[in-house]
Amino acid sequence: MIQLIKGFKDILPGEVELWQEIEKTARALFEDFGFKEIRIPIMERTELFAKSIGEDTDIVEKEMYTFPDRKGELITLRPEATASVCRSYIQHKLYAKDPVRKFYTIGPMFRRERPQKGRYRQFYQINAEIIGVDSPLADVELIFILLTLFSRLSVSDVAAHINSLGCPECRPEFKTALSGFLTSSSGNLCSDCVRRKDRNPLRVLDCKVPACRTAMTGAPSILDHLCPACNEHFEIVKGALKAINVPFTVDKKLVRGLDYYTRTTFEIQTGELGAQNAVAGGGRYDGLIKALGGPDTPATGFAIGFDRLAEIADLNRTDFAQTPDIYIAALGEKNRSLVFEWKCAWGLEGIKADMEFGDKSLKSQMKRAHRLGAKQVLIVGDNEIKQGAVILRDMTTKVQMSIPIEDVVEKIIERS
Repeated sequence: MIQLIKGFKDILPGEVELWQEIEKTARALFEDFGFKEIRIPIMERTELFAKSIGEDTDIVEKEMYTFPDRKGELITLRPEATASVCRSYIQHKLYAKDPVRKFYTIGPMFRRERPQKGRYRQFYQINAEIIGVDSPLADVELIFILLTLFSRLSVSDVAAHINSLGCPECRPEFKTALSGFLTSSSGNLCSDCVRRKDRNPLRVLDCKVPACRTAMTGAPSILDHLCPACNEHFEIVKGALKAINVPFTVDKKLVRGLDYYTRTTFEIQTGELGAQNAVAGGGRYDGLIKALGGPDTPATGFAIGFDRLAEIADLNRTDFAQTPDIYIAALGEKNRSLVFEWKCAWGLEGIKADMEFGDKSLKSQMKRAHRLGAKQVLIVGDNEIKQGAVILRDMTTKVQMSIPIEDVVEKIIERS
């Protein structure tokens, strides 16, 4: 028997209805805030992610699904969405008509990480991007949208953590201070962080290895090295969050795992997922579009881990179950052909109708109707045809009524 690839999963009926409800809620919220959907391909040229994410990152070095096509060109299954959205913004010159764009996208990403609960090699994200706005209020709007979405999905145990990563002007001074600290602490770092501390010391702040997190206690904070412009930007973010009554924690160790982030960075953390407590994260990436060959355009965005969100969304899945409005229990081939016409007519009217296509007993069909959760059953046998009326049974009250055959299509439509 052929089985799933390790780290991939099927989203089966019974679970997929919850996913659909999350998508529906997210789409409605995004569109209320002026976002438009964009659909991007799942494969891109590898250089797009090497340039945007950073060649020294774990994603590019270890986790991407990269392979040559028949012409030898390296292509990659997308590990994240922001680079592709920016590539599309540049390629189609979307900035020419209006440089300010608000996009959202929902779909699968791919990284070859160690599979664990809520973390798969094919995983799903909900992304939102605001392009062409340098105001810190855009960052605040994204955090507000995130927390609003979680509230609408009845996710209560969440908290916003924020930090600033500075900019190319103030970050070098911080890197120098951090490198000095890492040199004195290198004996306590994991092998990956020993390598990172010289090539990209900010990566060490993002390490999840407990020993490294302990070693980073007392590490310098970038907030002590911000230039005046970055400091003002961060103060506006904090002030605006307070003004709209959004609680937050300033987390000096919060960084993002991708090279393109600048200034504001944020995570939404939950106590319901254990050690892997981040369910969403994002921040500002003002230099990315220019680095990819586009105009110098500010941008900010976030990504939500859909798989993790589905685990903690406190919604009753049975509320979204697709159960038949009516199940047709037909006996005999001739009668099945007749009721099939009714089934098609009801389907066109938005009435969910189901029936047994095989030759099953009435008892068997009634059991299946119960198993499917049908609200009512229409019984059609030779006796009913001979009498010119069929039986409609309410599966909740068990009350039955007789409906003339010539009126049955219209009567069911009227009752629905």
